[in-house]
Amino acid sequence: MSGTTRPAGRYLERRNPTVKLAVLFACSLATLFVLNPVTLGVLTMLAVVAVLTTTRLAPLQLLAASVPFVAFGVGLVTVNALSRPGTELLPDLPVRLTSEGLAIGVALALRTTVIGMLSIAFIASTPPRELMTSLTQHAMLSPRFAYALLAGFRLLQLLPSEWLSIRAAQAVRAPLGRDGMPRTGLTGFGSAAFSLLVVSIRSGERIAQALESRGLGAGPRTVWRPVALDARDAALAGIVLTAFTLTAAAGAAAGTGLSLV
Repeated sequence: MSGTTRPAGRYLERRNPTVKLAVLFACSLATLFVLNPVTLGVLTMLAVVAVLTTTRLAPLQLLAASVPFVAFGVGLVTVNALSRPGTELLPDLPVRLTSEGLAIGVALALRTTVIGMLSIAFIASTPPRELMTSLTQHAMLSPRFAYALLAGFRLLQLLPSEWLSIRAAQAVRAPLGRDGMPRTGLTGFGSAAFSLLVVSIRSGERIAQALESRGLGAGPRTVWRPVALDARDAALAGIVLTAFTLTAAAGAAAGTGLSLV
């Protein structure tokens, strides 16, 4: 097919996956050079607003998806506040809590949150097939790697159902306890994990054979349902990068902002 596809949905879902991936990489890399907590807080709020307005994620879904990033950020704040030297905030505490350590910890946590919000927006708005097709079309990624990654992603999606099937089979064979529930224990858990590993390896072998039988990597390939790339995608990149640059520049002009007292 010679035509291109532009998926229906919210604004970010209609943008080119390669452009979104490039913007995500550029913003994540630039965030590593920002240490102003106020600037990072503003970037976090902008990212949250952008995710809620340009994707189909509801606030509760976004909150659930951001739990790993928030938990990691809490760890960063705790470690830096307790380990870095500086001015003690509360001398009466049994542990030393410094202002500089707390400020750096908050900055690192907000940095993690910014990257996490952008990553959530990318994942929520980008179907895997369109991502691999776009990378093949526009990023010149080899189809051998693109479709192998797509097949691996599909395999990962099937692992939870495979795990449930293995555990259900164990429950059928396991002896019953006094409460009438099957007793699998840690041994059964380890056995299920090993079985899942075996199933994954066998599935991977079958996928590899299927891809090879279809001539993957044997020569030039055409693309079914190509992904569109136009000026609207360039506008997205320009808007995001400009907003990010202006916010970071304003924070740099205001100083490092490492002191919270």
